[in-house]
Amino acid sequence: MLGVVLVLLGYLLGAVPTGLLVGWAAGVDIRKVGSGNIGTANVLRAAGKWAAGLTMFGDMLKGLVPVVLARLLVNDEWIIAFVALAAVAGHCWPVFLKFRGGKGVATGAGTVFGLAPLVALGLFAFWWVVALTSRYTSLAAISVMLAGPVVFFLAGQPLPYVLYTAVGAAIVLWRHRENVRSLLRGTERKVGQRVNRDG
Repeated sequence: MLGVVLVLLGYLLGAVPTGLLVGWAAGVDIRKVGSGNIGTANVLRAAGKWAAGLTMFGDMLKGLVPVVLARLLVNDEWIIAFVALAAVAGHCWPVFLKFRGGKGVATGAGTVFGLAPLVALGLFAFWWVVALTSRYTSLAAISVMLAGPVVFFLAGQPLPYVLYTAVGAAIVLWRHRENVRSLLRGTERKVGQRVNRDG
């Protein structure tokens, strides 16, 4: 029963629409500008760096908190992995927004920090290198998702955690399918490229 409660809590925390709330505080409905996504990249383009920073921090907490809580309360790596997956699912398909959410990158990063902090630091550094050199946050996210399961496996992480990173990566990659098409067409927006708040 405790495991079910923790998984449900992971989903509900993941479903909190941080980007939308931060956007409202900044005077913009993030769903109506740019890509319409509630994630950090679109908040950055529409509302600026501070709003984007708050969104990333909040989205990461949504993944970190339920995983850390699960690790404190249960000694079952499968349950902990399911809690992590539930947090990502909550962000991608939030019940509060009719199941139309973000792409899961920051929330997924938060879960990884909760599961394996040192591995997460390495992956986070890799994300920054790709993002800063390419100026495409989507390319950085895709690169990390592809590398994550391999790094977890090579680092000797428990099987449930490795499988979680593989499934989570598949979800995030699927959520980025339009970004992949835009990258191939050369029309993907770069980091910090502003958008018109009126659409």
